[in-house]
Amino acid sequence: MNMTSVKLTVAPERDFQIFDAGNVVLQSGRTFRSMSLAYRTFGSLNADKSNVIVYPTSYGAQHHDTQFMVSVDGALDPSRYFIVIPNLFGNGLSSSPSNTPWPDVGTRYPDVTLFDAVHVQRRMLAELWGIERVALVYGWSMGAMQAYHWAALFPDAVERIAVVCGAARCAPHNHVFIEGIRHALMADPAFHDGVFTERPVRGFRAMARAYASWAMSQTFYREELWRTLGATSLEDYLITFWEANYARRDPSDLLAQFWTWQHGDISANSLYNGDLPKALRSIRAKALLMPGDQDLYFQVEDNRIEMRHLEHAELQPIPSAWGHRAGNPITQPEDRAFIETRVKALLAA
Repeated sequence: MNMTSVKLTVAPERDFQIFDAGNVVLQSGRTFRSMSLAYRTFGSLNADKSNVIVYPTSYGAQHHDTQFMVSVDGALDPSRYFIVIPNLFGNGLSSSPSNTPWPDVGTRYPDVTLFDAVHVQRRMLAELWGIERVALVYGWSMGAMQAYHWAALFPDAVERIAVVCGAARCAPHNHVFIEGIRHALMADPAFHDGVFTERPVRGFRAMARAYASWAMSQTFYREELWRTLGATSLEDYLITFWEANYARRDPSDLLAQFWTWQHGDISANSLYNGDLPKALRSIRAKALLMPGDQDLYFQVEDNRIEMRHLEHAELQPIPSAWGHRAGNPITQPEDRAFIETRVKALLAA
């Protein structure tokens, strides 16, 4: 045998740790047994533990999809701050339908709210590092919703939040947007009685194309900005950048996070009993709200309404044709500079 022709596959080294939260009683009353939270850290905790930034993940994302925002001399600077990225439940690394054992499988999977998620995150900070207060919670999309939850549920523990293309509650139109996308995935013939019996290829394609129409703005498509990504045609863009994106994930995980997203509401708990203005008024953190000015489902108007009840808040819409993706500027240096400049100012305040 010619050994030079043999390819050796080496498993990638795991770049995250696991916090074992044990048996967690959820908002629903269900017990999530052996709940685990995957996380990654950057930088070092200082002596008085005053340099902590929590950076939760967004829908369908894992830490390696979002950690590009962590950079020396950036806003999330690991040479100055201790940055913790907790992976949101349902993303395939933290507890999710795809890695939860019987009997909590299929339709018996215990749904997790953002209230549940941030409580486990706070427990992790306290138990692993003795952290009781954080300098900033920074998040995009569902990560931004988690930032809002941190500030409303732990008002004495959060100094600042940066809400990038997110809101305090999933708006009615946002809810309907998710309904369309999740039903596109569930329409696949592989979905039976709440369970996927095989890989939903057609469902992934339908979900991706519906998602692409909402995540990016009309201007993005009119000006063919997909060409800046190297796509050679609109069809090439939809296949390469959308069909390939969510098909990386387990379909049951995607549905679980849709449920979490739709039920995102900082007032949906016994503290505030559905009173959103009261929940917003409870926030003591300095809040920087940065919606995308052409975001089709986390709209500027949602944040503007929230501003009426926030005591220390600033509204800075991101001027961008990238729609919702303006807040995830992995390919947009102007959007990234806009966000980082303002987050640096927030941290300096």
